[in-house]
Order: sequence, then C-alpha cells, then structure tokens
Amino acid sequence: MQKMRAVSRLLAVVTLLALLPAQALAQAAKHSSVQNLKITMLSTMLADEGLGEWGFAALVEADGHRILVDTGARPDTVLSNLRDLHLDLSDVHEVVLTHNHDDHVGGLMTLRRTFMKKNPEALSIVHVGKGIFYSRPKDGKEDNVMLALRKEYEASGGKFVEHDSPVELFPGAWLSGPVPRIFPERNWSSVGQVQTPAGLVEDTIPEDQSLVLNTSKGLVVVSGCGHSGVINTLTFAEKEFPATPVYALIGGFHLFSANDQQLDWTADRLKGFGVSYLIGAHCTGIEAVYRVRQRLNLSRKSAVVGAVGATFVLGEGIHPGAIAQ
Repeated sequence: MQKMRAVSRLLAVVTLLALLPAQALAQAAKHSSVQNLKITMLSTMLADEGLGEWGFAALVEADGHRILVDTGARPDTVLSNLRDLHLDLSDVHEVVLTHNHDDHVGGLMTLRRTFMKKNPEALSIVHVGKGIFYSRPKDGKEDNVMLALRKEYEASGGKFVEHDSPVELFPGAWLSGPVPRIFPERNWSSVGQVQTPAGLVEDTIPEDQSLVLNTSKGLVVVSGCGHSGVINTLTFAEKEFPATPVYALIGGFHLFSANDQQLDWTADRLKGFGVSYLIGAHCTGIEAVYRVRQRLNLSRKSAVVGAVGATFVLGEGIHPGAIAQ
C-alpha cells in the first residue's frame, strides 16, 4: 500500500511538472499580439540626417496605433528631426515618459503646442510611472523638472496618467510601470535624493518604466534609459509573458559606464531571453553595444548603435542608416 501511495505521489508530481510549460504558454497566449510594428528613432546622439543630442525619443507605430516614447532633451530637437524625416505627430494622442530626467522630457511642450494647432488631441495624454512627480531637492532648490512641466502641460489641456503597475495601452502594447529591482544593476548615475512617502532617500529613479510590445515573433522592448536595469525589466516582463522570447531591445540601457564585468554579466543574462535584435541608443554606449553584440553572437545587421532616423520593422529587422550600419 505504501508503495502504491509513493507511486501515486510521483505520478502527480510528474503530471504537474508536465503541465507547467503548457500553463505558461496559455498565459502568454491570452494576450493580444502586434502584427505590424515600426519603431523610428527621433532623438539620440548619432544622426545621418537631423540633429543628434544626449537624449532619447522614439515613435512607435503598431497595428494602426501611434505612440511617442520620450521627447528628447532640447525643446526643438525632436520637432526639427520630425521635419527632416517627413513625419507628423498631429494624430498621435499618447506619450510615454519613461522617467523624469530632462533629456527625455525636454521636447514635450514644444511638440504639444506645435501639433495641437492642427489637432487639439495631439499628444494630450502622457503616461508616467508613480514617483515621477516626487520632489528632488538639491542645494535648496527643486531639481525635478517634471513639477514645473506638469503645470505647463496641464494648462495646455493635457492630462498625465500615473501608473504603479503594468497596464495594456492598446492591444499587444504594455507599459511596465515601475519595475522591481531584483538584481542590483544600479543603472543610474545620479547621486541625488528623492522625497518619497518613506522619507528622503537615494534617488534610484523609482518611476523608470519601459514599453513592451507582444508581437508574433516575441517581445519588443522600448527603453528610455533602463534605469531599472535591463535584466530587471525583462524579468518583470517575463512574469506577464512567460515562455516568450525577447525578440528585440530598442533604446537606451544606461550601460555606457559599465565595466567589462558588468557588461559580461548583462550579456550573459540576456542570452537566456533569446534576444535577436538590439538597437542600443542614447546612454547604452558604443563600446557596450559592441561588447554585448559579440557576447550574444549577434551580427552587425542585428545589433547596432542607434541613430536618428534608424528604424526597426517587424519582419524586416533593423534599418540603421549609414552612420551605424
């Protein structure tokens, strides 16, 4: 009898283990997926045409939806680059701001004022992570540009939507919201402080968030700076999309100051996510892109330094432009 019970328990465990992958796949399958996707770099350091700057912005076009991720640093850079690239944002209603730093939010009001002349709803909704409006005191002054920007933007009729957890913005497009810091990646340069409900603490940029697109080929992740850490971000995304490879990483990942050991650790962790494409823009770092590319056994066609005007097209891959090819 004891032997039969032991066998029965063993069969139950085996059955449970066999069901786990199927359950994970079923969880991922419940989500809508994006069939057509194009992402265009609008602000970063390199540029074939247009202006380069220390900043980030990208236009995401997916199944008829258009959304802007970050707005560059200087007030007029993205607007100027849009004109050079013959792009119009007057039908783009929503913006994602990945975090509070001025090299990601600097162009918001210029873009809002310009395109609302043609369409009052243009860039009228901005999605932000909880913590973006926390005070950042420095030398007796306020160092968070988002506090003044909030007043100016809302006065124009715009609305901020604050998120503290993942949310689907449109079918197949998810905003991570603030990302738990499981791994000690410490992907930020600031030595400032932030006033939180728990008191004045080190500013780890707690609101940092990324856009995650669930496509037919896997996840495409758009990051502004990745201050949460790219591995933390992908680990968090994996909970919502288990057993789903990360098809492409696009944007800034704040690896420019990482040492060789940190880069190797990051690249080795990325291997487990099955990354096929990488556009390392803004704060990723040129040497960092090349080192990660080599470690992941990617080619110069599938992993490049981002440049203004460069695009990623689902089913085609990266169109890097001349300077980064």
